[in-house]
Amino acid sequence: MTDAPSLPIRILVAKAGLDGHDRGAKVVAAALRDAGFEVIYTGLRQTPEMIVDAALQEDVDAIGVSLHSGAHMTLFPQIIELLKARGGEQILLTGGGIIPADDARKLQEMGVGSLFGPGTPLAELVEYIRTEVAARRERGNSTASP
Repeated sequence: MTDAPSLPIRILVAKAGLDGHDRGAKVVAAALRDAGFEVIYTGLRQTPEMIVDAALQEDVDAIGVSLHSGAHMTLFPQIIELLKARGGEQILLTGGGIIPADDARKLQEMGVGSLFGPGTPLAELVEYIRTEVAARRERGNSTASP
């Protein structure tokens, strides 16, 4: 029996909160697209509810949130809680922006994936998402009934 070809990774890229700076998010979205991901870019000023609704409607594997407003300790936990409440806890939540290392550690303890700061090589981000989504898909398949 041969393995079926793997589905492309679907990722939602969002700018959360009142931050109006989206150049980096667009660069990341283009790099992910160029790496073979299916990218849904939601644009500026998304609320946690809007992000989670779109992620569930689009059946994504991952959400990448770009934050430069300083609201990361409010917005990321809200997104995590909404994902859990709505059955989306298998979706990887990752992102980046200006996030102090101590805050990044706290967010990861809450369930947020790795967070990336300005200047991170795009290849590092692509590889992280590929690896993490593959592991989550494998865990999901291993719990399925035969």
